[in-house]
Amino acid sequence: MRFLATSAAPFRIYNIGNNAPVKLGAYIEAIEAATGKTAITEFLPLQPGDVPDTFADMSELVDAVGYQPATPVTDGVRAFVAWYRSYYGR
Repeated sequence: MRFLATSAAPFRIYNIGNNAPVKLGAYIEAIEAATGKTAITEFLPLQPGDVPDTFADMSELVDAVGYQPATPVTDGVRAFVAWYRSYYGR
């Protein structure tokens, strides 16, 4: 993270994520594939406070430091599950 310490705004908060939405079903499938388990799902209408779509607007981070996400959700979930199991021994 050396590049942030030398930026014009070293304490700025950036939105980091993927600038393309991922459908909830695809995210659940990625978790199922990574864990080898089948999720028990019950889809309900939107609840108070829910938003229909979310994604990270990364334009400020890209402009400031040139970072562009390159990890597909499936790979990120798989890596996280592997780390979690290794770290917590589960």
